[in-house]
Amino acid sequence: MGPPPEAERAWQAALRLLAYRPRSREEMRLRLGRRFSPEAVQGALERLRQRGYLDDVSFARFWRQSREAHRPRSAALIRRELRDRGVAQEVAESVVAGLDDEGSAYRAGRQRVPVLQDADEARFRRRLAGYLRRRGFGLGLTLRTVERLWREHERS
Repeated sequence: MGPPPEAERAWQAALRLLAYRPRSREEMRLRLGRRFSPEAVQGALERLRQRGYLDDVSFARFWRQSREAHRPRSAALIRRELRDRGVAQEVAESVVAGLDDEGSAYRAGRQRVPVLQDADEARFRRRLAGYLRRRGFGLGLTLRTVERLWREHERS
């Protein structure tokens, strides 16, 4: 006799969630907990762990790489996002260690410059600074990055 129907449904739901993107253990627990009993959720989490499908360290690395490649953020903001997703503080710290905030701020700013193409200098600086600050970059780094990107923008 196989697992109870609810446990099997929780397992299938977990696999569907993982097909979309990796998840932290806490994210998975919360998502499954909306639809299934605690026992079914616990069983699905254990099966995922046994098969190596649920690993917070791997998830944290994935999250960092994804942010670096597609939506650059500061190390502090990535750390907070990981903590918000239930990743342990030590894991979040180790994964973001060595992250180049200066490079990330520049990449984030470069992605935004085309939207600001027709802006005058004051508007360009104000908008770009706000954009970078919302991505967790400190004021000093933001101002240096805005200055660098404005000079590049002027030359083009």
